[in-house]
Amino acid sequence: MTLTPSEARQRLNAAAQERVLIFDGAFGTQIQERKLSEQDYAGDLGLPADQKGNNDILALTRPDVIEEITRSYLEAGSDVISTNTFSANRISQADYAAEDQVAAINIASGKIARALADEYAAKDGRPRFVAGAIGPTNKTLSLSPDVEDPGYREIDFDELTAVYKEQAAALVEGGVDFILIETVFDTLNAKAGIMAVKQLEAELGREVPVMISMTLTDLSGRNLSGHTVEAFWYAVRHAKPVTIGLNCSFGADQLRPHIQSLSAIADTLLMAYPNAGLPNELGEYDELPDTTAFLVRQWAEKGQANILGGCCGSSPAHIKAIAEAVKGLPPRAIPTPETAMRLSGLEAFVVAA
Repeated sequence: MTLTPSEARQRLNAAAQERVLIFDGAFGTQIQERKLSEQDYAGDLGLPADQKGNNDILALTRPDVIEEITRSYLEAGSDVISTNTFSANRISQADYAAEDQVAAINIASGKIARALADEYAAKDGRPRFVAGAIGPTNKTLSLSPDVEDPGYREIDFDELTAVYKEQAAALVEGGVDFILIETVFDTLNAKAGIMAVKQLEAELGREVPVMISMTLTDLSGRNLSGHTVEAFWYAVRHAKPVTIGLNCSFGADQLRPHIQSLSAIADTLLMAYPNAGLPNELGEYDELPDTTAFLVRQWAEKGQANILGGCCGSSPAHIKAIAEAVKGLPPRAIPTPETAMRLSGLEAFVVAA
């Protein structure tokens, strides 16, 4: 089947040839700062469970909050904004008895982001892009949650693919440009997300580009399923993602060597959005915007990133500081690797010619 190519991919690639682009920052910490009540979360949906902490459902019950946060990131200089849908899937929403709201949440979040992106693009002619965020869920396909039964899995590949497809379809209906499979701690989960998007593309008859972002669980540079950043890239490269990168995990200082490794081999755009440092003993993030901006600027100066933003603990002030810090720096040149067989175990394996 021949799919209609994505114009958004082409426009993003064109913009990334001109300068370092800016992603947005965290939603969760911004929502927490607003100290919303249970009623703010629950609205008039009449759900049987307590909704406080269900950040995704605010797209339905307090869309003004999500719009305000998204607007603040656009004001800070974001070229790419994400939807507040990290946990807007059937698995995660089961914790709140809100499984039946999944489609509505994603459509609403997509529409909020789309409208604001178009509004800001119309103001200055600079394109803005919307990434539909899909989190990893709280299930893992690669590992057993039962130490007594290593072969046990709470969910299988087809089930998770169906969960992701439901979410991705709703995000696309809401108007997103890309599906962002982010905070990947299990490479097989990411593959289920990729499969979901491929199935959706076949149904729609057009390309739905993916962005993929891995998260590390230790300083050696592996995710929870044990893959190095190089092995991870070789495991997902077949999806031809519009961006590959790292997010969450640690602060920019700790991610530096892993960004360097990924940048050298990934023949696509690299998007990195680290946490605002490491959390303190209270779980809060103390790294100041200028510090984060200084650290990620070093990546840009060395030609190691195309799109920069922030994850946990980051704020519009962090994004503004990053935008100012990288202004005028040349964008990363995408490498052209030599043709070779590149395989992925827990580590990368390249078959010599």
